[in-house]
Amino acid sequence: MATLMVALLVLTACGDQRPKSTSTRGLARIMCDESFQSVLEQEIAVFEYQYPEASIMPDYVNEHDALDSLFHNKVDLIIISHDLTKDQKMSLKKIGRGYRTKMIAVDAIAVIVNKQNDIDELSMDDLRDIFTGKVTRWGEVFPTKLKNDTIKVMFDGSGTGVVHYMKEKFLNGGNFGPNVYARGSSPEVFKAVEEYKNVIGFIGVSWITSDLKSAEIPIAQKYEELKTQNEVSVIDFTDRIKVMPVRGDDQVQGVKPYQAHINSGDYPLVRTIWAIDASYNGMLDHGFFTFLTGVIGQKIILQTGILPAAEPVRYVEVE
Repeated sequence: MATLMVALLVLTACGDQRPKSTSTRGLARIMCDESFQSVLEQEIAVFEYQYPEASIMPDYVNEHDALDSLFHNKVDLIIISHDLTKDQKMSLKKIGRGYRTKMIAVDAIAVIVNKQNDIDELSMDDLRDIFTGKVTRWGEVFPTKLKNDTIKVMFDGSGTGVVHYMKEKFLNGGNFGPNVYARGSSPEVFKAVEEYKNVIGFIGVSWITSDLKSAEIPIAQKYEELKTQNEVSVIDFTDRIKVMPVRGDDQVQGVKPYQAHINSGDYPLVRTIWAIDASYNGMLDHGFFTFLTGVIGQKIILQTGILPAAEPVRYVEVE
């Protein structure tokens, strides 16, 4: 009996000596810009299916909070809409944090309005006038049945990647006009646009794709398909709201943020998504970073309506 107890203690001790975290096992807390949530949830589901002993715990926050947590050693992996700046890289070096960064996707900002809005498209100048408050009613943009309705602009938050992108794109980093509101999240922006005819919203395009088959199929089936398929059907948008075509400064006609228009550069509101990893090699954070930038992780991005940074794109028209 004593011999058996000793043997059990030895086995238990040996089990306890396994590393608490490896690239495929353990627990990792990461932070991600809220506008990329719908994509990251699918990435995590497939990763955890492939590696059952891994648990990825995401916090969906604004970019400022994600970067602050990275610099204060609260998390090792963040996903935001731009690479680290030169000063940020120097700051990490000063505090002794190694890091790796990689672009994982090319995203688009979708312009969405209520289905009662009868305007056919918006130009970049129209958007600039709306953001600055130069125009405050829909009738000042274009002759419309909503001509007397006040324009209310909705964003997902006050410090998100979408807000940062729009300020840099249209206002040189300046402030929006008084008609701009932070709704709190992308689903809340969608809800406001769906309910109120005078609202215009700005969200990541992955939130409005109507083809949810990829997200709804059993995870085992999805994983097998990801390993074998190298093409994607043209993904359409939900019909619960109206996706507004946007006309670039040098374009004759506006286009919607379909993957083909993002890929060609015809859609003018395009941004990048970056993964920034400061974990040690062999940690779970690093394993998930490698997954996001690998073949299967990039295929998942392709299925969500945006562009993977690395995986070649092949579009298939649905008959």
